[in-house]
Amino acid sequence: MNTKTFSGKRKKGLRISANPPGFRSLRFVVLITAMIILTLLGVVMVLSASSVNDLRIFGDTWHHLKRQVLWLFLGVISMAVTIRIDYRKIRKFSIPFLLLSLTLCGLVLLPSIGITANGSARWIGIGSFTFQPSEFLKIAIVIYLADLFSGSKKKTSVTITSLKKFLLVLGTAVALLMLEPDLGTTAIIAAISLTILFFSGFRVRNLLLMGISGIALLFAASYSSGYRRKRLLGVLDPWQDPTGTGWQALQSAVAISQGGVSGLGLGESRAKWGFLPFSHTDFIFAIVAEELGFIGACLVILAFLSIGLAGLTAAFKAPDNFGQLLAAGITAWISIQAFVNLGAVLGILPITGVPLPFVSSGGSSLVVTMAAFGILLNVARQTR
Repeated sequence: MNTKTFSGKRKKGLRISANPPGFRSLRFVVLITAMIILTLLGVVMVLSASSVNDLRIFGDTWHHLKRQVLWLFLGVISMAVTIRIDYRKIRKFSIPFLLLSLTLCGLVLLPSIGITANGSARWIGIGSFTFQPSEFLKIAIVIYLADLFSGSKKKTSVTITSLKKFLLVLGTAVALLMLEPDLGTTAIIAAISLTILFFSGFRVRNLLLMGISGIALLFAASYSSGYRRKRLLGVLDPWQDPTGTGWQALQSAVAISQGGVSGLGLGESRAKWGFLPFSHTDFIFAIVAEELGFIGACLVILAFLSIGLAGLTAAFKAPDNFGQLLAAGITAWISIQAFVNLGAVLGILPITGVPLPFVSSGGSSLVVTMAAFGILLNVARQTR
């Protein structure tokens, strides 16, 4: 263990650890506290945001709440498993897990297997059970790339061979996701991959070139489709189509503005009465801001900032390169996805249908995110 002494002299019995156990436990506590706040808030807000439509459609106010509680229970189990198993042991499953995830994303495209909703084929159904393979692809790519670039015990390594594998895997994932189509998840997976590449020691200049090229491709993909182009232009002026592509952005802005500082009160949202579509999934943050106000909205943002800061600190202090890249990738995943969702709700980014981690209603998203978070906690408690 690295030690420091006063005045640069080594004095007997007088050692100060550069990273005492208290800091390790603090990182762990910050991470798990922020996650608990978000998940509990999510349960409450899913009930509030979905109750009106649930009563109208299903005749049961508790329909989405019961599903959210069930998925949360499964998520807690998955997190309990990943936090107890040493993260180094999952390394040997990186390739099989990646191939399985890519295969599932391919099966989604088959009409007889994939379930299409709102113009996209993103789900696979088994009876009444449905799941989204792209969520599994996120964690699979993080594990695979962390393994790929781990290199030796002392330093990470980006070789020509590993870079070719990186481009092949990322290109395959992007192609499958764009065929669904799912531009939001595509952008998130690309950003996660570049983050891991950055932490692997890849040259910043080359990384910037890849990033700029990726952004250019995203813009090209947006303009290649009519509805995506309207969504992109709607960010600049939602009033150009107020009853169409601009409707969600405008209703979201109205909901947020009505919340004020302290909010209208829990359960008092007006937007959820049919004005704001997907209020319990993609736009749940607007309901949080409307009912709990600026204070509640800041609590959500602060929780995600805490996860980002504590997660990156855990990555820097990880005991090995695999743990470092794993923690960095998972932290980037949660932080970037939260940014994309909040950006869409606040009207500064195009609407992509990406859920808010831990908060939005959603089964596979919640379970997989909590499983990944368990891996992050696993690394955090073993930091140097």
